[in-house]
Amino acid sequence: MASEGREGEHPSVTLFRRYLRIRTVQPEPDYGAAVAFLEERGRQLGLGCQKVEVAPGRVVTILTWPGTNPRLSSILLNSHTDVVPVFKEHWSHDPFEAFKDAEGYIYARGTQDMKCVSIQYLEAVRRLKAEGHHFPRTIHLTFVPDEEVGGHQGMALFVERPEFQALRAGFALDEGLANPSDAFTVFYSERSTWCCSQTPT
Repeated sequence: MASEGREGEHPSVTLFRRYLRIRTVQPEPDYGAAVAFLEERGRQLGLGCQKVEVAPGRVVTILTWPGTNPRLSSILLNSHTDVVPVFKEHWSHDPFEAFKDAEGYIYARGTQDMKCVSIQYLEAVRRLKAEGHHFPRTIHLTFVPDEEVGGHQGMALFVERPEFQALRAGFALDEGLANPSDAFTVFYSERSTWCCSQTPT
């Protein structure tokens, strides 16, 4: 178990709040600060780091934990760095302060969608490495820009590039929901298109 941080706060929570304070809010997200934060965390965890600029100012950050069997396809843990706009008049706290109340609730844009998942991935890797685990498959953590505006200058461009093909992903997890229990909710084809027509009467 990691030691507690300031004010008795678990280091992963402190890290989460740091990430929330980075203003990656659309339409002018501070992607540079987010990439620097992720690169720093990857270095602390002993992960390889690759940055792929898929469009001007739009960087996909890839943190990699090599597996013991490079012939196997990899596991891809994806999350996005941008968050939707805020309307401060509707907030009880500054949406980029990452205020934590006495009960432990954190108020900030991106807490659920989806910076919590990014930190969950990083914390899971930290714990597994600290416990001495090694896995046959390489694990890639990808952090992509512009998901909240359609991903046209993010994942849509990244999947067409050789850097994505080189990941050799065989299984991927993407956006999920925060859960106060140990359950990890998984949705399959959540946003598949379903076309239907109405018959004239």
